[in-house]
Amino acid sequence: MAVALYMDEHIPRAITLGLRLRQVDVLTAQEDRSDGLPDPALLDRATALGRVLVTCDDDFLDEAAHRQSRGIAFAGIAYSHPQRLSVGAWLQNLELVAKASQPEDLLNRVEYLPL
Repeated sequence: MAVALYMDEHIPRAITLGLRLRQVDVLTAQEDRSDGLPDPALLDRATALGRVLVTCDDDFLDEAAHRQSRGIAFAGIAYSHPQRLSVGAWLQNLELVAKASQPEDLLNRVEYLPL
């Protein structure tokens, strides 16, 4: 089973559209009407939907560390610094994460991009 992705509100739309053209299952926080939620609630929402949260927001790294240290489960986070990757690199990396991983591979983990 491929990994489904959940894009936070800071991820450019071009990345979402490009992933969809590559047949990757993507849902945005805006489409889910969850944009503007506090970070913990957004990660909870992605987890409830069984989707890995895609973000460039450093605050999610702290949230992940908090949950990991307390044994609080989350579906996973795919993270890159916003200026580290081009749109094309985001697409290549996220397509690989989505198609070559299983959901349990990313459970309670942060996957740092680029791979």
